[in-house]
Amino acid sequence: MSPVLVSLRYRIMRKQIIGLAVLFSAWALTAAERKFDFNDFKLNETPHGFRGTVSGSGKPGVWKVIEEEVPSAFLKITPTAPNYSRRGVLAQLSRDSADDHYPLLIFEEETFSDFTLTTRFKIEAGVTEQMAGVAFRIQDEKNYYYVRASALGNTFYFFKFINGELIGPIGAKVEIPKDVWHTMTVECKGSLVSCSLDGKVLIPQMRQDNFSKGKIGFWTKSDSVSYFSDAQITYQRAELFAQSLVNETLKKNPRLLGLKIFAAPPSNTNEVRLIASNDPKDLGEAGEKVERDVVARGSVYFGKGSQSVVVTMPLHDRNGDRIAAARVVMRTFPGQTEQNAITRALPIVKGMETRIQNANDLTQ
Repeated sequence: MSPVLVSLRYRIMRKQIIGLAVLFSAWALTAAERKFDFNDFKLNETPHGFRGTVSGSGKPGVWKVIEEEVPSAFLKITPTAPNYSRRGVLAQLSRDSADDHYPLLIFEEETFSDFTLTTRFKIEAGVTEQMAGVAFRIQDEKNYYYVRASALGNTFYFFKFINGELIGPIGAKVEIPKDVWHTMTVECKGSLVSCSLDGKVLIPQMRQDNFSKGKIGFWTKSDSVSYFSDAQITYQRAELFAQSLVNETLKKNPRLLGLKIFAAPPSNTNEVRLIASNDPKDLGEAGEKVERDVVARGSVYFGKGSQSVVVTMPLHDRNGDRIAAARVVMRTFPGQTEQNAITRALPIVKGMETRIQNANDLTQ
């Protein structure tokens, strides 16, 4: 289907500070830190950007943000100062007692390779099991690693699912009281994995070669009711395929003044952000009406300045579906028109499209 051509003159003057945007801040960084403050999410709802699912049998868990008293991470100013505050925490509330029921809540906005993940957790209840854990390097519901604490078994163990087969455990016996907040840390460097509980390394560095990267998520088992708070992950962000695509295209077309790709993350298709650019400091900036229209409607936008022309047009996958907006900045020349600017930009965009299978390719 031919795109709808819409003329628009516009100036490119967007330099937004988005480091406070919880769900998108890491898009802009190579070395990054992401914090999950569940106070920022609506009560009694699943946190935005996460997907509930399950390994094994049964239905996905019931993951909601609830209010709970959480100990302060800071020292008390005075002996009588309160050490707890009522805050939003993530809770898994389902009570499926099946032994092979593993509720997962996966963060969908990022794939991680090398990282350090720390979270506080409290095991609240459970008859069959009383467990809380973190899943990482998740490929799908049948392939991932996880580390979990058990209050009933008093164990801190690492396991992995490989094609649905549970392999493990590796870990240690340790007392893990219920109704007490603990801290769990997972560190991955290449194929080396280590895990700590309450500041003590209980699973020393070990080699796990099955998965080099993947999603992260929260994990429980059976009828465990568990809470999570103050989760954060520091990581070295690998270059997205979209950024590699921009770099390669600029190298092939050295006369281009600029090239940017805007796309919507999986959890919020109404939000468009800059995921690849000739200027890395702009990464993560919010798209405006131009980029939203290009992705949503297939519009083509043209803008002309004194020294440059800008064409923003759809970027399609192999099936012809619109998955992003490409902004191409070129030098102008005497007699420059909208039509010949689009004609110049089109083969550049088409060349990028030959490399893209689907939307996931851009953000992997």
